[in-house]
Amino acid sequence: MAELTALESKLGEVLGLAMAAQDATAKVGKLVEEEGHDDLRATLQRMATEAKETEERTTELASELDGKKTAILEKARETKQEAVEMMSTYLGDDADALDGFEFLTMAEAGEVGHWSVVETMSQRANVPGLRELVDWAKPIQQRHFQQTLEGSVELAADEDPNEPA
Repeated sequence: MAELTALESKLGEVLGLAMAAQDATAKVGKLVEEEGHDDLRATLQRMATEAKETEERTTELASELDGKKTAILEKARETKQEAVEMMSTYLGDDADALDGFEFLTMAEAGEVGHWSVVETMSQRANVPGLRELVDWAKPIQQRHFQQTLEGSVELAADEDPNEPA
């Protein structure tokens, strides 16, 4: 398998995070649905759709990197597996919608951070199409972070702070 550059490795990571985001939004969507928060469910569905498009666009860019697609996809699968393991640890059997949104807030912050790293690295790299991908993806991740933070706060406002946990 081809050896990845630091930038190509980071592309694998953002790709893996986009893959994991689809699983996470589905899991949290079920928690939200159980509690009847339809507005948040709609937000999660849009986030899943955008994560899928991010996966597709990033995979397309990876396929244009000569001989690196397989290695980037392997890095993506590793990153996805790590993220899924973190999700299953954080969202145990007793998880509720607030737990789900808190997890997504952390995950989306991580995605914003990763895309910011890719953006910085792309400034010195000569990878056709990468700047355009970053310019498209980073604002979406920033919006996802903001939406999950707002969702967490909305759900927290419904909680009784004096109720036993």
